Amino acid sequence: MNQKLKVGILGGTGMVGQRFISLLENHPWFEVVAIAASPRSAGKTYEEAVGGRWKMQKAMPEAVKNIVVMNVNEVEKVASEVDFVFSAVDMSKEEIRAIEDAYAKTETPVVSNNSAHRWTPDVPMVVPEINPEHFEVIEAQKKRLGTKKGFVAVKPNCSIQSYAPALFALKEFGPKEVVATTYQAISGAGKTFKDWPEMVENIIPFIGGEEEKSEQEPLRLFGKVVDGKIEKATAPLITTQCIRVPVLDGHTAAVFVNFEKKPTKEEIIDRWENFKGLPQELNLPSAPKQFIRYMEEDNRPQVKLDIDFENGMGISMGRLREDTMFDYKFVGLSHNTVRGAAGGAVLCAELLTAQGYITAK
Repeated sequence: MNQKLKVGILGGTGMVGQRFISLLENHPWFEVVAIAASPRSAGKTYEEAVGGRWKMQKAMPEAVKNIVVMNVNEVEKVASEVDFVFSAVDMSKEEIRAIEDAYAKTETPVVSNNSAHRWTPDVPMVVPEINPEHFEVIEAQKKRLGTKKGFVAVKPNCSIQSYAPALFALKEFGPKEVVATTYQAISGAGKTFKDWPEMVENIIPFIGGEEEKSEQEPLRLFGKVVDGKIEKATAPLITTQCIRVPVLDGHTAAVFVNFEKKPTKEEIIDRWENFKGLPQELNLPSAPKQFIRYMEEDNRPQVKLDIDFENGMGISMGRLREDTMFDYKFVGLSHNTVRGAAGGAVLCAELLTAQGYITAK
């Protein structure tokens, strides 16, 4: 790519917005040229707008410190400066759908971290290694929006990344029943321990809306495109519990699964370790060389040791064993704000660029 595409971050002052900015520092294809946020942040430099709320472990990139934050509601003005935008706005679902559609109608592609459009029939919700063919519905969406280049694409919920890819890699064996309990980091709520002191040494057995997402979104990923819409799969049947735990980054899942055709343990590990998708074939900048790894140690994967596998873009599996009620049980771990949020969206944007959906204006 001769010239980098110009990128805007909608909702750039929040935790996921900060993660986007951190991940895009020195990106070979994309350059952050615009940051938009709420009217109260508009007119300040990015450094002033964030103030003491920078939540990343890496320092704020120098290149963004003096960017003057724009009002996210001034859609035409923001859109005029960029080739496409990442969306991490903090609004109601109705407001998010409206503003993302508004940006798309300015012929600005929107790659969203938000959940608002995940069930819009002609909006692709994609993990690039699993269902890149769902980007085909963008053509139907453009007809609905009346656009030539503008569209919305989204990535799925962070909590499913630690088990949905592992199930997809085993699709030849027909996973049919899944029980998953997720142990979710506080950054999934956009918080640190400083923001949320009551989470220290605590567990909260409820995350609003999370169990429905965790049970239904994998079925949309495993679905197919029919007449310009995504039809969700009917299997596997998934039931979940989602628990907030005192961890900063990293969602862990304990999973039980039954198969139509029970594989051997060796077959499961082989399919995980050798699973590759389009991002690996195309060698996209953010694609992990190895998407899924299996760890033999009894006490792995662990958040502290394994969260940054493949720069946070790979997922780690462990403790695979036969079960007394199900065929197998295992544990998965993914980085919820990298693979599960901003990094997953960046990888989507890279694939959309490689496939010609995102181009310079």
